[in-house]
Amino acid sequence: MNQDITAGIEEYLEALFHLEEENRAVQTKSLAEHLKLKPASVTEMVKKLAAQKLVTHTPYKGVYLTEKGRTAAAALVRRHRLSERFLADMLGVPWDELHDEACKFEHVISDRVEEKLSEALGNPTTCPHGNPIPDVNGSVATEPTAALADMVAKDKGKIAHITNEEPEFLQYLANLGLMPDVMVEIEEVAPFGGPIIVKARGAKYALGRQVAQHIFIKPSAS
Repeated sequence: MNQDITAGIEEYLEALFHLEEENRAVQTKSLAEHLKLKPASVTEMVKKLAAQKLVTHTPYKGVYLTEKGRTAAAALVRRHRLSERFLADMLGVPWDELHDEACKFEHVISDRVEEKLSEALGNPTTCPHGNPIPDVNGSVATEPTAALADMVAKDKGKIAHITNEEPEFLQYLANLGLMPDVMVEIEEVAPFGGPIIVKARGAKYALGRQVAQHIFIKPSAS
């Protein structure tokens, strides 16, 4: 990792990487909400990131990782998601605790340990939440998915990945049984921003749009 990239900068790069994974236009406001920081502080940091050519920022259009920034972010995300796999597969840490614990690991893993960790885990391609693990070159293998919030009645498919890794959010989904590889079908989409009614495991659930936007589905062919 570049020595000029501090832990504070790493936090911003990871946040941008995650928000871009959700195919969202990243405004400083949404970045501030994601990081739980004041917009003024985020705006100031974005200027510093732009000066280091880690991001581009066009007012009213958004903040985007540059190639340099995305490479750095992908390296961080790789270590984070490998750490989550280790904690889950080797130590049995519950999936709602993985994110916070992995945050402590990712900043201290050397390149050598990262390589050994990946080998020991069988070179996994996804984290326990289904999110892709970037390879050593920073490339991310993707498959066609759609946010549950963007689907319509009668659409169905398997849950591919969950992008919100906050403990409370993951606990909520686990209690409903809505986890990667579970088949879901959209029964109804209420108008005017109302809930989305989904069927899964023989039960029905009403999910708010803010929940549904973090659940990504691999659509079924039929």
